[in-house]
Amino acid sequence: MIFQELEIVVLAVDLPEYGLQAGDMGTIVLVHSSGHGYEIEFTTVTGKTLAVVSVFADQVRPVAEHEIAHVRVLE
Repeated sequence: MIFQELEIVVLAVDLPEYGLQAGDMGTIVLVHSSGHGYEIEFTTVTGKTLAVVSVFADQVRPVAEHEIAHVRVLE
């Protein structure tokens, strides 16, 4: 699946070096010209940027209609 800029996606893998876990939601801020990766901004619920991470296309997935957002405390 190919995503567009400003689309919300779900992280499909843990990225412990950034404190991110599978299931965290982020916003695509850049689609790489190759079409194989994205720059994704992950924020707190109050809008503070935690990380902007470059990921491969297979490391994210679309938000599903039957899912609900969940809050977790950062360590």
